[in-house]
Amino acid sequence: MSEQPEKLLLLSRTPLFDLAVELKARLTPFAGWEMAVQYSGIGAEHQAVRTSAGMFDISHMGKFVVRGKNLITQLQRLVPSDLSRLQPGQAQYTVLLNPNAGIIDDIIFYYQGETGTGEQRGFIIVNAATTEKDKRWLLSHLERDKIDFQNISSSKVLIAVQGPKAVSYLQPLVKEDLTSVKPFGHLEATVLNQPAFIARTGYTGEDGFEIMVDPEVGIELWRSLHQAGVIPCGLGARDTLRLEAAMALYGQDIDDTTTPLEAGLNWLVHLDTKGEFIGRSVLEKQKAAGVKRRLVGLQMQGRNIARHGYPVLYQGEIVGEVTSGTLSPTLGYPVALAYVSTELATVKQPIEVEIRGKVYPGVVVKKPFYKRSR
Repeated sequence: MSEQPEKLLLLSRTPLFDLAVELKARLTPFAGWEMAVQYSGIGAEHQAVRTSAGMFDISHMGKFVVRGKNLITQLQRLVPSDLSRLQPGQAQYTVLLNPNAGIIDDIIFYYQGETGTGEQRGFIIVNAATTEKDKRWLLSHLERDKIDFQNISSSKVLIAVQGPKAVSYLQPLVKEDLTSVKPFGHLEATVLNQPAFIARTGYTGEDGFEIMVDPEVGIELWRSLHQAGVIPCGLGARDTLRLEAAMALYGQDIDDTTTPLEAGLNWLVHLDTKGEFIGRSVLEKQKAAGVKRRLVGLQMQGRNIARHGYPVLYQGEIVGEVTSGTLSPTLGYPVALAYVSTELATVKQPIEVEIRGKVYPGVVVKKPFYKRSR
């Protein structure tokens, strides 16, 4: 008998898993979870998010609650971004760094402000595949007698509603005024008459929200949105959408061997406004001397798709490697992200990619590949 069914039994499932089965979603293993890769089809789901609204079950992502009187000060030592600038209701996309300035994970910190007792509090959302690693890293570097840390990953549902019509679909189910929430803003809200956390964040390049609620509320929210006309979307469309927006995927485009300066995340590194943090000395040296490689956008000619791991060549020599690639549903041509030597990391620079033993032409282009109109 095949071992595959036994392997599938080892995969975790989100509280919304049965809804995916009801909708006859195509399922796939991902980061230890059994997830929907597509419902109606990647192209249709992608188009729905670009033109109207789609929703994603992202409950598999890690969710941490942190609080303490010196929370910001302690978190400042773990990231290159200046968290002291955050006001209550604001969030910061940033990265956890190791001593070599390699990226342990990319995260979002949502700052909720101070409690009546003077404690600072917030949420940290991390990638599913790195939840346990991130938890261990945070607990080993935070002063546990001063910081309260709770892992609520398995007790909350997280739904992303993304697209230009996200507000109009979600607002009827939310008591608070969503139009007042700015990008990367968030609030404690009331969804379907139940407490919720809503953030104007996402991973698609479109406007949208991420809603964290109890499982039973999440099930009702999913059903209500679906009935209203929001298109269920899987991991396939999530990947094509984020790639068009040139958003990094941890484990492919960034990892613990890449620094934020190499990955083009310079805007996360605030060397001038904050003090010591893990990896600072490495980033200072890189900034002074320049990085030796950079993550760039590639546009391939024809229909030749450059995929993860494919070699990038220049004048017959390997000069880098593709990290992510797809045929862009919005643009109609293949796009990719790749690390190349800094000398070749300029727009309009011609390069080649080896695909299944043959070499095909491409060109370095500006990121992101797609940018929504404001």
